[in-house]
Amino acid sequence: ILTILGNSAVLATAAKRSSLLKAPELLTVNLAVADIGMALSMYPLAIASAWNHAWLGGDASCVYYALMGFLFGVCSMMTLCAMAVIRFLVTNSAKSNSNKITKNTVCILIAFIWLYSLLWAILPLVGWGYYGPEPFGISCTIAWSKFHNSSNGFSFILSMFLLCTVLPALTIVACYLGIAWKVHKAYQEIQNIDRIPNAAKLEKKLTLMAVLISVAFLSSWTPYAAASFWSIFNSSDSLQPVVTLLPCLFAKSSTAYNPFIYYVFSKTFRCEVRKLQCCWGWRVHYFSSDHSAENPVSTLWSG
Repeated sequence: ILTILGNSAVLATAAKRSSLLKAPELLTVNLAVADIGMALSMYPLAIASAWNHAWLGGDASCVYYALMGFLFGVCSMMTLCAMAVIRFLVTNSAKSNSNKITKNTVCILIAFIWLYSLLWAILPLVGWGYYGPEPFGISCTIAWSKFHNSSNGFSFILSMFLLCTVLPALTIVACYLGIAWKVHKAYQEIQNIDRIPNAAKLEKKLTLMAVLISVAFLSSWTPYAAASFWSIFNSSDSLQPVVTLLPCLFAKSSTAYNPFIYYVFSKTFRCEVRKLQCCWGWRVHYFSSDHSAENPVSTLWSG
């Protein structure tokens, strides 16, 4: 619910301000699309399976669920990597060079991110790697436990780990460390904090917001990655179901954090959310007023 409501607010704000959006903000929109896509395509099936105490739908739904999770997960990771690189380029370039990052450039980058993610998601379907149920039985993902006896599976895991996890994560860390050093040097040159330009303060706030988004994502997925790699080299039965379940739930909670970070750091987003709240409150008040009793449709909506 938090994921759908929060990211819907992000998308509604972006649609309302579409003509005013800057090129890097399109990556924020893409991240919201990936988060809400994961929530809509995966969570209802997982919740229904949890109530059923067993996976619903058989092998076909298991492969579908795992494919969606892998697709949106890689897409989110690569989007965060692209955000870090662009913030680094903008911070360390002259204003004339930073303006070269156009909307068309970012749209091409987003298209590449989705194609790259789709390629990795399809590979297990064509024989390199496997999809299967989680050890606790009410979710599906890459079949980690099958890989310690399979050279084919192990090569897939190693390649995926390097190209979809380690390399993007190192790129994110390196970019933000570079930005932090640049900002530190710039602030050292300005002795009086009152003389710091508003543009520099805005850049610092945007960078901090991007860092928090990346930290929230990586922190959410790290316990799941640790549990998954444990099951590669050890039997899945060596871990209690709750030990494998909690990291999975924590990883999926990553889709809900970003709108709250935007709300704290973005004044524009706060104003747009308040307008949406006022609009929604006005509609509820209108439909629940005494006049709505004269209109069956309004009464039904109010109910």
